Amino acid sequence: MRSLPLFHRVAGQPVIVLGQGEAAEAKRRLVAHAGADLVDDLQAGIDRGARLAFIAHADAAACEADAIRCRTSGLLVNVVDRPELCDFTTPAILERGPVQLAIGTGGASAGLAKALRLRLEALLPPGLGALATALQSARAALRTRFPDPGQRRRALDAALAPHGPLDPLDPRAAQNLPAWLATAAATPDAVHEIHPRTADPDDLTLAEARLLGSADTLAHEPAVPPALLARARADAARLALAPGAAPPARPGLTVVLRSPPITAF
Repeated sequence: MRSLPLFHRVAGQPVIVLGQGEAAEAKRRLVAHAGADLVDDLQAGIDRGARLAFIAHADAAACEADAIRCRTSGLLVNVVDRPELCDFTTPAILERGPVQLAIGTGGASAGLAKALRLRLEALLPPGLGALATALQSARAALRTRFPDPGQRRRALDAALAPHGPLDPLDPRAAQNLPAWLATAAATPDAVHEIHPRTADPDDLTLAEARLLGSADTLAHEPAVPPALLARARADAARLALAPGAAPPARPGLTVVLRSPPITAF
């Protein structure tokens, strides 16, 4: 089941959690950790303008009835272990200070999401939160040094890349920020071409995937499959190109994605 991942700010807001037992208590802990105001009465929550409801009754009929009542009152609903009744699911969450990684499976397997979270726990250094906090504090200085948003983003992309001065997996990245900011230079406009060997996006090299993820403009030939286009930034401008045509000059980083060989489709 496809879904749109979002981070919902609930601090200080009423959130309904209904039910008893460990499943309901787990949802209460989750909601309380996010700073929400827990409400365990459905009507009271509706009257207070709650927007989210977690339902964890042991009785299936009670879950269905409360889910309908919540939904008709305009709330988004999560019913424990009943993905068909859910408007949203709760992911496995990994936290490093302000950095939050949410791992979801669309309700397919909470165990798989947890296993992935545990793997990532071992990879991400404790200092990742400090890097996020330092970058937040440096936002004004970054805007001063790079007034153009595209230049600012590309400079940060390069610094945050593997082995860059702000590599998120480097425990010293937060300490490196002041020195990097004092010397960082804007990158010139550039055009790069990618000639995929197949239509499978997993066959892109790391360098090609990084280019797609950094592009300000994606120029592509008509036969490029959607799976390859999806590897580019969602907010990158898209330009359709005739086969073999050169892209128009545009500021920033332009990536030209050529059609893969016909035999690869």
